[in-house]
Amino acid sequence: MVDASWIEAEVLKAVPNAVVEVVDLHGSGDHFHVRVITEDFEGVRPLQRQKQVLAVMKQHIPHPIHALDLKCMTPKQAETAGDTAFDPHGGGQGVHIKRIMKNKEK
Repeated sequence: MVDASWIEAEVLKAVPNAVVEVVDLHGSGDHFHVRVITEDFEGVRPLQRQKQVLAVMKQHIPHPIHALDLKCMTPKQAETAGDTAFDPHGGGQGVHIKRIMKNKEK
């Protein structure tokens, strides 16, 4: 089990200039919604953005992280992005849910 601040520190290894928002979706320390926001993503395709972050995170999947909802965007995209997270286990088939408060204190 890990916490939001640990996830944030790991993501910042891959994208040091980013703002990282982490939500523990179930409070279980293994299902996370992560928004990575940086101008460095300008002109970079979405899959390449995720690959940059996953290069650091993949060593932690499936243990201690079981599920990672990863959103990588520019600041401009973050301004207009919807306020939802994807819970891969919600309802058994995955479901979009309203984002919960940032969970950095756990």
